[in-house]
Amino acid sequence: MTIKEVEELIRFVAKANVSEVELETKDVKLVIKTNKAAEQVIQVPVQQAPVVAAAPAPARPAAAPAPEAAAPAPKAAENANQTTIKSPMIGTFYRSPGPDKPPFFNVGDKIEKGKVICIIEAMKLFNEIEAEVSGTVVKVLLNDASPVEYDQPLFLIEPN
Repeated sequence: MTIKEVEELIRFVAKANVSEVELETKDVKLVIKTNKAAEQVIQVPVQQAPVVAAAPAPARPAAAPAPEAAAPAPKAAENANQTTIKSPMIGTFYRSPGPDKPPFFNVGDKIEKGKVICIIEAMKLFNEIEAEVSGTVVKVLLNDASPVEYDQPLFLIEPN
């Protein structure tokens, strides 16, 4: 199962308003549980030691920054021209390709649709997140190396 397939399944479960989905193949067991207050995604590989106890731990501290990240949302609503780019998964947010590398972009930079704007690390996999629109970066809503939840706002973009 590819990371894209997992992301699509997560999006489907979120839209379907289902409380739990369990999928098992011969190599992987995937359990997605949602909560009405906040969504939590737990993935457990079959062949490895269970990491269920480790997966919820990052989700709980990440719940605290969610209200802070939600605070800029009214500003986005005030300016109807701005687009919010949201996280397609839970994990750790990185603005640059490496610790000693510069960020992919800074506030005020122009970005193009399809270009990598950040990396989200999930279960030791580094997922490149691409821009959904072309435009100018207005605001970065998270600090580097911050935990991020599914569908949490990451950037405000002023479309071209």
